[in-house]
Parts: sequence; C-alpha cells; structure tokens
Amino acid sequence: MVPPGPIPIRSGFASFADVSPIPASSGLTNRSGDRQLNRALHTITLIRMRQDPATKTYVARRVAEGKTSRDAQRCLKRAICRQLFKILERSDRNDGRALEDLPQAA
Repeated sequence: MVPPGPIPIRSGFASFADVSPIPASSGLTNRSGDRQLNRALHTITLIRMRQDPATKTYVARRVAEGKTSRDAQRCLKRAICRQLFKILERSDRNDGRALEDLPQAA
C-alpha cells in the first residue's frame, strides 16, 4: 500500500516501512505498514551484514553494547531506512535527479 502523498517526516517513513522501535512494554505488536518495503529493507540488511565491512563493524558494536544480533539487525534496518529517506527526500526536492546519482546494483 503506497501512502497517498509524500511522507513529510522521517518517523512517518519508518512507521510506513514498519521499522519503528518496538515498544518495550508491549508483548503484542501490530504489524502494519508496507510489507514489501520491509522485506526489501530486510534483504538489504542481510546482504550488507554479510558483505559490507562498515556494516559488520556497526553490528559488532551494537552486539558489544549488549544487544542481541536480532536487535542489532533491527537497529541496522532503521539506519538503512534513515539513509533511504534522505535519498528520497533529496530526490523529491531535485525533481528525481538525486536518484540518478545512486550506484547501480550488479
């Protein structure tokens, strides 16, 4: 489901991508948002955790802070969501030209 218009704030985008922080008091989570976007973020997270040295360092630091590997992956997914939001926001301001600057996947 695509939102009806631009998402004006980063937290709204995180909620739409279903990567908002999980409430600590809640045992039941209401899974909402765009599941395809969440799946794409999950795939990006897994690939970066396996191949990107900076991402490996990030995850190792989160685990050293006492987080589980699953929590570290959730933090990474939110970080990727923030990066994606910045790219889309810049693209929206420049009429899509920022997307042309992205490197192409193999």
